[in-house]
Amino acid sequence: MTTQSNTPAGWYPDPHGAARTLRYWDGARWTDHTHADQQAQAAPAQPPAAPHVPAQPAAPDPRVQRQVQQQAGVAAGGPGGGGLFSEPVLVVNQKAKLIELTNEYTVMDQHGNQLGSVVQVGQSALRKVVRFLASIDQYLTHKLEIRDAHGRPVLRLTRPAKFLKSRVIVERPDGQPVGEIVQQNVFGKINFAMTANGQQVGAIKAENWRAWNFAIVDHADNEVARITKTWEGLAKTLFTTADNYVLQIHYQLPEPLLSLVVATALTVDTALKQDSRGLG
Repeated sequence: MTTQSNTPAGWYPDPHGAARTLRYWDGARWTDHTHADQQAQAAPAQPPAAPHVPAQPAAPDPRVQRQVQQQAGVAAGGPGGGGLFSEPVLVVNQKAKLIELTNEYTVMDQHGNQLGSVVQVGQSALRKVVRFLASIDQYLTHKLEIRDAHGRPVLRLTRPAKFLKSRVIVERPDGQPVGEIVQQNVFGKINFAMTANGQQVGAIKAENWRAWNFAIVDHADNEVARITKTWEGLAKTLFTTADNYVLQIHYQLPEPLLSLVVATALTVDTALKQDSRGLG
């Protein structure tokens, strides 16, 4: 059988285990030519390593593909860079819970491969009790971490306590500021400004009064990305609080706009924290 190998042709210890026997490797396969090893006491040459067979990627998840292509209307595309900041499409699915005490989201690419997660952090036991018993949790401070596929934080977000308007502070894991996402209005179609170093670098504009779908624009009001809420199914809608979103980034964005766009898409549900009307 012919295989690919970088091992040069030559005589090597018999891979079949024959004592003090050398077998000829022609650079691609073992031959039938053998002879006695005259230097059996010397350190034998190493046989060629088994050819490396790259791991096959997991088959695409049809549920995620349906969510992206049919529900969000995003055309199938080629592979991206494999990370939270290099994929053109991010799928954000909230973990379904009958009683939601902590916000948790899984982040995948358009084929269903997990890229990371969003986890709410810093909640005390008392805070969870309050969340279970009352609806005032939406007005309290929320802290979240965006983590990569290995569980390492890549962004930290804080939404301070709010009354009507939300504000999300975005930082690197070392505390270096990235920018802020600030709600601009309460009534009508909700809009957020994305700011960095005191300058507006973009905006998030709800396309309907229930704040389900968003267009994301740069400082010149050109659309650079889009967030689409996808229907999670009747059972989840009736019995859980799970929300699912698809983020489509139209082209590679510069920093800090890229990090703010990713932060927006991965935390839009917490930033708005819909009340009965779907407002923040």
